[in-house]
Amino acid sequence: MQTRTAGFLLVALSGASFGALGLFARWAYAAGADMPTLLFLRFTLAGLVLTCVMLARRRRWPRGRVLLGLVLLGALGYFAEGSAYFVALQHASAGLVALLLYLFPALVAVLQVALGREHLSRTRWLAVALALAGTALTVDPGPDAKPLGIALGVLSAVIYAVYVLSSARVVGPAGPLGASTVILLSAGLAFGALMLAKGPSFPQTVGGWGAVAGLSLLSTVVAVLTFFAGLERIGPVNTSLLSTLEPVMAVVLGALFLGERLSLRQGAGGLLILVAVVVLAGSDPARPEPVSRAARP
Repeated sequence: MQTRTAGFLLVALSGASFGALGLFARWAYAAGADMPTLLFLRFTLAGLVLTCVMLARRRRWPRGRVLLGLVLLGALGYFAEGSAYFVALQHASAGLVALLLYLFPALVAVLQVALGREHLSRTRWLAVALALAGTALTVDPGPDAKPLGIALGVLSAVIYAVYVLSSARVVGPAGPLGASTVILLSAGLAFGALMLAKGPSFPQTVGGWGAVAGLSLLSTVVAVLTFFAGLERIGPVNTSLLSTLEPVMAVVLGALFLGERLSLRQGAGGLLILVAVVVLAGSDPARPEPVSRAARP
């Protein structure tokens, strides 16, 4: 019982840590950082910390085709998804962007059907319909969100859904820690190249650097490690259900610290998206273990 309780607390901490991502990003932007520099700092620092964890635990590094696949996932897939998500944060609220990202479970289900890999039950089709209805309600720019921010938020969900399907065959042989480390370092290198091409734009205040540290350590390293620690204790279904705490936390933190507000219509849409995620997670108790949570925006 204590192990199970600890598992729920660890996954809740992971969801809350990921949920703070938009808050830290907004603070870093306000301090003068731009997207390429911010993501270079985030992924490189987090990747180096996880490298130390790998060495301390004496874990084997991925090799051969698996290593190449992980590098491509980080340098291409995660690069594209992270870019869309973090640019969206410049044009829409952190809570709204986080809610739109959670379209990805329904998109994964639809893509699986389109590729002929899976047939959905009525319950899972209901979840997809709820997610689409929620998106229709959420896509309401209102006074604080620009259409570009909403479009990029949806695009980040689409890219992440494709990423999930692509990574399912690669992450397993590498193990979650090894896969996360390689993906983060590869993404860091890709954003480093973009930063050098554009010219770096580092935070200009101590608070801005603190936001970078929070983004790298809390919303990446702590979030990833507690996710996997909780996953081992309570299993993938419970972990997936608790992970819906992430966008909820993003909305709460945005309201408390950034003065963000969702309209009643957007709030209802976000609720439908979260209900769809819960229905999808509960409709398939035999679903496979989630892919590496390094692959988060």
